[in-house]
Amino acid sequence: MTIHPRGFDFLKDVDVRLSVELGRVDMKLKDVLSLGEESVVVLDRLTDELLDVMVNGKAIAKGEIVAQGNRFGLRIVELAGASAPAPALGGE
Repeated sequence: MTIHPRGFDFLKDVDVRLSVELGRVDMKLKDVLSLGEESVVVLDRLTDELLDVMVNGKAIAKGEIVAQGNRFGLRIVELAGASAPAPALGGE
């Protein structure tokens, strides 16, 4: 049985959830319930560490936050399983 790559083109239109994880922390429920508007939660990631980029909960890349106008954006720096960082696109 031979499967041609074009046979999976229809999958390109499937919706997936892309999420970026800034960091994590384990907390007791009582501590979560005590959070207020001025609360600060310290995460397990340093400010210079790359962020995890996930599709449907599976890590696919590492990236960094960029400002795109008045919104946040994401620059992919490294793909999962790649031995070298992804090449920069555009003239940045």
